[in-house]
Amino acid sequence: MNYELLIARKIVSSRKDSSSISKPIVRIAVAGVAIGFAVMVVAIAIVTGFKKEIREKVIGFGSHIQVSNYDENNSYETKPVLKNDTFVNYLSSLNGIRHVEEFATKAGIIKTKTDIEGVVVKGVGHDYNWDYFQKRLVAGQIFTPSDTGKTDDVIISKLTADRLRLKVNDDLITYFIQQPPRARRFHISGIYETGLEEFDSKYIFCDIAHIRQLNDWTHDQTGGYEVTVSDFDNLDKTGDLVYSSIPAELNSRTIREMYPQIFDWLGLQDVNGIVIIVLMLIVSVMNMISALLIIILERVQMIGTLKSLGASNFSVQKIFLYESGILIGKGLLLGNLIGIGLCLVQYYTHFIHLDQQSYYISYIPIFLSPEYILMLNAGTFAVCVLMMMLPTIIVTKITPLQALRFS
Repeated sequence: MNYELLIARKIVSSRKDSSSISKPIVRIAVAGVAIGFAVMVVAIAIVTGFKKEIREKVIGFGSHIQVSNYDENNSYETKPVLKNDTFVNYLSSLNGIRHVEEFATKAGIIKTKTDIEGVVVKGVGHDYNWDYFQKRLVAGQIFTPSDTGKTDDVIISKLTADRLRLKVNDDLITYFIQQPPRARRFHISGIYETGLEEFDSKYIFCDIAHIRQLNDWTHDQTGGYEVTVSDFDNLDKTGDLVYSSIPAELNSRTIREMYPQIFDWLGLQDVNGIVIIVLMLIVSVMNMISALLIIILERVQMIGTLKSLGASNFSVQKIFLYESGILIGKGLLLGNLIGIGLCLVQYYTHFIHLDQQSYYISYIPIFLSPEYILMLNAGTFAVCVLMMMLPTIIVTKITPLQALRFS
């Protein structure tokens, strides 16, 4: 029989009906743990949600891995890659690869009667995955490239449309600086908005057949391939696998390598989350230590009685550790309810907004990971209980004789 746990439960339950000094202090300590943990849950949900949203925005424009000709030219126009279904099937069969699609880019200038704008025209084929842009369309619809024909439809960003005063179903003329100079008339089928100004101000999407024709490529030539991986956490490993599997004349780059400044910035968000968690842990631990010291001082007579009956110091310490564990558990339960509740409200209502120009997103994003929540609960509980060992050391200094005098 675990009499230490039994006594700890009796102490906790008896406090509900008593008017002891420790009662309000224990409530404050439990509330402190609850509020601190709720802040941890919200901080983790916001940090992971923010990283996930921005990462998906960047990946939407360049996929996870790009395979192109080994060219030192850093412009948007590269040497063509031979289109090869066998090669695509081989890439698709590699471990960790979910999808492979062709693409090509070319710099151009959009000119209207009153305005002019430099853009990057990205050509995509019938195999392009439109899921990302389908969710971010603000007007119109996605166009569907064909292997047998060519469509003049394009989608442009809301930022570009506003600057050039264009709307869905308008025509736009894009000029391409080459020898000889060429121009194409496109038809706007849709307008998208991602919030990433660096990309929204740059990209328009068209049928890849236009890029082939402008570059005098044959039908079996393309600008390169975009590769989507199954698990972003294994991106570097999968990127190395792709690099080692392609011919020597081709090069592959992960999205991290293409946009290191954005992913380095996202990495810094982890530091913010860790700082908040550490601070809240310190607050929770200090609250519980203060409460436990008062609980111990209130139970000096009980400690003396137990020791006079033969209880060891560690046995008496376990009573207070069990009591601390029960109180911390209550605080964590309340903290979970508050934190997850607030996150769910924000997730479904987006009631807290952000300046999209500064944060790349118009609302505070939330991502609740059961794995992260469980780890946070287990880690917080373990740290708090371990730290409770410090105030219980005072138990070892109390003798039965001192307990009688104290009473």
